[in-house]
Amino acid sequence: MKKREEETQVELVRLNKFLSHNSNYSRREADKLIEEGKVKINGKVVTNLATKVSNNDEVEIGRKKIKEDKNKISTVIVYNKPKGEIVSKKDPQGRRTIYDSLDHKYKHFLSVGRLDYASEGLLLLSDSVTIVDALMHSDLERVYKIKVNGVITKPVEEAMQHGLEIEDATSGAYKTSKIKSMSFAPFLAYDILTNSEKFSKIKVVISEGKNRELRRFFAHFGLDVLDLKRLEYGGISLNNLPTGKTRYLTKEEYKNLRIFMNEDDRSI
Repeated sequence: MKKREEETQVELVRLNKFLSHNSNYSRREADKLIEEGKVKINGKVVTNLATKVSNNDEVEIGRKKIKEDKNKISTVIVYNKPKGEIVSKKDPQGRRTIYDSLDHKYKHFLSVGRLDYASEGLLLLSDSVTIVDALMHSDLERVYKIKVNGVITKPVEEAMQHGLEIEDATSGAYKTSKIKSMSFAPFLAYDILTNSEKFSKIKVVISEGKNRELRRFFAHFGLDVLDLKRLEYGGISLNNLPTGKTRYLTKEEYKNLRIFMNEDDRSI
């Protein structure tokens, strides 16, 4: 893992994320509470969903104080997410979420980014908002194994090598996505495992992976992503972790995380 370049004395997080992390409310439920004027910060009612707070602020829902235990030891787990689960605490459509599968003791953990419903593989979760935000907004390497329904052509390889600008990148996106144009940075690395007219398999390394980036990228070339599995995130690998199971970070992985976070051993 690379060390963070920027440091701040006070970590600020969005209010809904703070509430979700430190209570049983989902982010959607937290948003509703904020809009209804049921949340106070330092004694004042807030209704702005963009509000951010730090651990120094006093946050209340009604008369109940919501605060982070500063003395707890932060935990990071690896979950091998199966296909057919939503990375969310609740789904309006009633689909299964990762929290239906995870042990109850992880119900307050937050995920480092997301894997969509049809994707599988490595998902990091933590009980530390600071760690989640740092990892999610980093340029750490993400490794994916992908299967597409066609040939990896020379134009596809050139785009992986040099990057790509697409004005209409709606193919491969969610129907409800408001993001149309996208800029794709050059892939950090790729390895074509099989290449044929029927389907091809490729291993890619990128530094982001948000907004269905890979699905949009290959869709631009008329290729549908049939399977997508994340194998690594920031040097943390699935290894032999079975689908649907979790594990804690190893001592070496925690050591690398501390270096990345630029904190001492008592911080996580």
